[in-house]
Amino acid sequence: MALARSWSVSLLGLDGHVVEIEADLANGIPGLSITGLPDASLGEARDRVRAAIVNSGHTFPSKRVTLGLSPAALPKRGAGFDLALAAAVLAADGAFPAARLAGLLLLGELGLDGRVRAVAGVLPAVLAASRAGFTCVVVPLANAAEARLLPGVEVVGVGSLRALVARLRHEPFDEQELPVAVADEAPPARDLIEVAGQPVGRLALEVCAAGGHHLLMTGPPGCGKTLLAERMPGLLPPLSLEEALEVTAIHSVAGRLPTAGPLVRTAPFQAPHHGATAASIVGGGSGIAKPGAASLAHRGVLFLDEAPEFRSGVLDALRQPLESGSISIRRVGGTATYPARFSLLLAANPCACARSESACICRPVQRAAYLARLSGPLLDRMDVQVALSAITRADIQAEDGVGEASADVAERVAGARAAAACRYEGTPWRTNADVSPTVQQQRWPIARACLETVGAAMDDGRLTARGYGRVLRLAWTMADLAGRPVPEQLDVDGALGLRLGPRGLAAAA
Repeated sequence: MALARSWSVSLLGLDGHVVEIEADLANGIPGLSITGLPDASLGEARDRVRAAIVNSGHTFPSKRVTLGLSPAALPKRGAGFDLALAAAVLAADGAFPAARLAGLLLLGELGLDGRVRAVAGVLPAVLAASRAGFTCVVVPLANAAEARLLPGVEVVGVGSLRALVARLRHEPFDEQELPVAVADEAPPARDLIEVAGQPVGRLALEVCAAGGHHLLMTGPPGCGKTLLAERMPGLLPPLSLEEALEVTAIHSVAGRLPTAGPLVRTAPFQAPHHGATAASIVGGGSGIAKPGAASLAHRGVLFLDEAPEFRSGVLDALRQPLESGSISIRRVGGTATYPARFSLLLAANPCACARSESACICRPVQRAAYLARLSGPLLDRMDVQVALSAITRADIQAEDGVGEASADVAERVAGARAAAACRYEGTPWRTNADVSPTVQQQRWPIARACLETVGAAMDDGRLTARGYGRVLRLAWTMADLAGRPVPEQLDVDGALGLRLGPRGLAAAA
């Protein structure tokens, strides 16, 4: 009897668990069995591993081969175990000393010809290996650049099983790593200078970018709602290294990383179609759930155009991540949790006919019913709610490309975010939108004299308790943009105006 061990990683969401693979060769009827809760794709590894070993110039052992994956109670999914399975079989058969697999973690799918193919989720898998004490990982050549994003771990890229065996035998093998591809230069972000008029919309966008707030824009078709939303990424600062690795890990699990330049350095922007399902927005799929658009927008923007056209279940599913900043999806095989802290941008026409105000044929009751598709609990979580007016010819001719550019606004946004980061240093929060209203009032209170208008709005029912807290957070963002250390009356009133809009303020008059 011969025994050898290798190691790989099983992912549950972004959480990786190191899996020990034991290969046992015993006398008996030749065959290969895999134990330890493998899924269908891992169960099919029997044929892939056998063919890859034979086609790589080795002899598959004519014995009863048992591959045990432990911990046995942990479900294992995917083809990323192939390379570790093959290495354990070859080591047990004496192709190379089994001791050389110690301290080595292997990831990769095998082709029938022995090629090592790329797999998803390499970055969180390498992170799990590092936390478990592994200092060297073997990954497919196509994933090597992604794996090297994590410092402190030696990464070996292999393109074939033959190359891996040669390395473990300390034999020369003529295989060159893929040249590090240079990422295509990202297209320039769309500029605010292209948007005519809409000073209220511009201010709302700037405030939301500075504080990480959520925004609802309503207005007639063609007034610039989509144009404004698409320019939000150009106002956000670049991701820090910690944030970039966090976002990259999510995109890695989803299989969305480009081979060239795998590190996501800019704030992501997701704009799903209004026919999207709940699973595509919040995550789902068979087996362990994959991240959806909400998680892919982590540290960036999730834009839902024509928001009332989305199914009510899809919109209401966003209420949890808007509050908690994460999404947990339960399946039989376990619970996958993905971070989902993003700025939600909603755009809506005032009615279903989508015509200009003068040509609208909808009755008031129809207009009210259309906007009522956005539930009250969801709207209560939208920090800023503005109504945009139609663009006139005078607006277009007055702008003519001389409006404020995104670079100027982004500079103010960066300054506001830096002020918030300094204030929240030593806490888990980064932006004003992250802070609990209760904690904010306790640690960073606003003068009571400045809160009379907000209190009056709550007393007469125009603000809920949640809305009250969100106005205070908006006031801090307004103060950060203005360079004031503490919000003043002007900031509180401005925040209340962005929350209630002109109609809500007029109701108090």
